[in-house]
Amino acid sequence: MKIAVVGATGLVGNVMMRVLEEGKYLPLNSISDFIPVASEKSVGKDILFNNRKYKVVTVAEAIKMKPDLALFSAGGDASREFAPLFAKEGCIVVDNSSAWRMENNIPLVVPEVNGHVLKGSQTIIANPNCSTVQLVMAIAPLHRKYGIKRLVISTYQSVTGTGAKAVQQLENERKGVNGSRVYPHPIDLNIFPHGGTFLPDGYTTEEQKLVDETRKIMQAPDIKVTATVVRVPVFGGHSESVNIEFEKPFDLSDVNKILSSTKGVVLQDDTDKSVYPMPKYSEGRDEVFVGRVRRDHSIENGLNLWVVADNLRKGAATNAVQIAALLLQNEILKA
Repeated sequence: MKIAVVGATGLVGNVMMRVLEEGKYLPLNSISDFIPVASEKSVGKDILFNNRKYKVVTVAEAIKMKPDLALFSAGGDASREFAPLFAKEGCIVVDNSSAWRMENNIPLVVPEVNGHVLKGSQTIIANPNCSTVQLVMAIAPLHRKYGIKRLVISTYQSVTGTGAKAVQQLENERKGVNGSRVYPHPIDLNIFPHGGTFLPDGYTTEEQKLVDETRKIMQAPDIKVTATVVRVPVFGGHSESVNIEFEKPFDLSDVNKILSSTKGVVLQDDTDKSVYPMPKYSEGRDEVFVGRVRRDHSIENGLNLWVVADNLRKGAATNAVQIAALLLQNEILKA
């Protein structure tokens, strides 16, 4: 199988390569050739993949090489322009941008939640927003049992979600170095309720993604969802405070059993020992961590959760590779 990573020099692209190298989801021996793709300024650079050097190529060169699979993490504009060109040549594209997520004919997939929507006819498959991925991993099994009526989500999102320049801004601020900035305010020793761009109704694009993508993935268009996105000065991952109102009554011990038995979810909830999920300890992990599970006494059938995951791995790169693995398993993708 010939695999291209488009955006190979970026934060997510780099993690995609690491996840592929680990061989946990796609066997390394199923990859016959590897094609790193990036912008013109990176063309010709050496990329190390599986102990071998590869030259970064342009999109046009990569298309001519006819990959079987292209993992895209190059931004929405690039995905809109180039993903169809790869697909036209018979390549299956798994795209990490927001470009295709809400298109009716494009599946938006978290394999553990809605992998069944993958059919043999799709050439472009959308990878959800990182915050949405970890959210639905935690709430989908609960929705199947109790039916979710309403969600209130507050996120605490790592600077890594913005990219390498945001990481550099935080590091510069901590060292007292003047450098380029991607945020409108200092991020060190600060937080701000601003992720994405503001929409006319006062919400941001990142908040709207949580609304729209959650409903699409869970095939539950009637769930009421509201979100507030906050950027925080951490590297390890994204955290979410999730308030759920269920249609049906629930038993708290059953909720814990469901969460602890859900593939890809780790329950960390022992408050007597100060055990609960934290982004510092989610970094480099593929699981979604859930804790602070408790009843919301202010509403009927209310529940609070704290959900944490590495946004570069399960929130992006790992989920994309898992989609590819499912395509291979279902013989939609041939190796």
